[in-house]
Amino acid sequence: MTLRPSPLKTLFRPSARLFAAVCALAAAACTQGGPDGPGEAEDRPVFRNVPYSDLPGWQSDDHAAALGVLLRSCPPLEKRGIAGFGSAAIWRPVCAEARAVQPGDRIAARAFFERNFRPAAVSGRDGAEGLITGYFEPELRGARQRDGRFAVPLHVRPPDLVSVDLARFGDEYKGKRIAGRVVQGRLIPYHNRHQIERGALRGRKLELVWVDSAADAFFLHIQGSGRIRLRDGSVLRVGYAGTNGHPYTAIGRDLIARGAILREKMSMQAIRDWMSANPAEGAALMRTNKSYIFFRELTGPGPLGAQGVALTPERSIAVDRSALPLGLPVWLDTTLPDGAATPYRRLMVAQDTGGAIKGAVRADVFWGPGARAARMAGAMKSPGRYWFLIPRLAKTPVPPGS
Repeated sequence: MTLRPSPLKTLFRPSARLFAAVCALAAAACTQGGPDGPGEAEDRPVFRNVPYSDLPGWQSDDHAAALGVLLRSCPPLEKRGIAGFGSAAIWRPVCAEARAVQPGDRIAARAFFERNFRPAAVSGRDGAEGLITGYFEPELRGARQRDGRFAVPLHVRPPDLVSVDLARFGDEYKGKRIAGRVVQGRLIPYHNRHQIERGALRGRKLELVWVDSAADAFFLHIQGSGRIRLRDGSVLRVGYAGTNGHPYTAIGRDLIARGAILREKMSMQAIRDWMSANPAEGAALMRTNKSYIFFRELTGPGPLGAQGVALTPERSIAVDRSALPLGLPVWLDTTLPDGAATPYRRLMVAQDTGGAIKGAVRADVFWGPGARAARMAGAMKSPGRYWFLIPRLAKTPVPPGS
């Protein structure tokens, strides 16, 4: 559905207070970030040029593996570039050279990165250390048809869900979006999680698949993609298709505030255990997160990240799209959640984003599918830092020593 121009022209009259007013009226999240470049964030990143010798462990990584991941990002980079980090004309020869590197040649791959990119340390305005967490591709049990066991739906994107790019109504809104639905010519908030669970979408044939656990479905919404094991043993892969536009609420923070789980013990598994022990309270807790994710069936390699390319376990990361761009290589320095704080240093590519990923130095490592991935993702909550690799020909203002 398209919006009528006349009411929107009135609604989005440029003013400094307009965006906040629209967000408040819509009670919806105003997401930020263009197709790949960053938008405006509270914690704007600060970049500082550094030599490759500043990157701990740089020479020890498998750069050939990372190069293969970058190649997946090349099609959108060659088409659109990244605002502020290289136009499409800059990325095309870089990607062409990347394709010419012999697969598996670690030395040539490292030389490629060093020749074409300059590292820039990333920090927030306050200079505080960053937070690195993890996510994975969960597997749920499900069926194409509802029955007594499989009664929790995953919905496809409703046709009346409208996403508005506010940049079309003024440069001051660049990178800002809202979502809702149009009723009698007015944009209003879309149904929230509680309303959808109570049947707001019932009867519209929007159910993609039915699963057997409301808690599993909730965590799938947080992960954004996953696998559904059907009755016959086949696997249906689902991925993110949109959000209702309401802000994401971290239920773990609520549990810490209640004293239900200690901060140092907080993890995805700890939340699951608490919800299993307190089913009624758990259901009410899930409803406090008004955000609701819609899905689509995926084919081919995947899952797909926000950049629209297939994610690679332990080489793809999610970042705050309002602060940092998608598509850039990222050198990550953090620790594993193995009890020994083992250093975890490798070259990643920013290919995804997430509602809980907020801040200039905030990343989510994609661990892939399976039990190990679930364990690592659920436990990972490590301090960390990273460096972006920026095309040498990009005119990004990164003053040396700034």
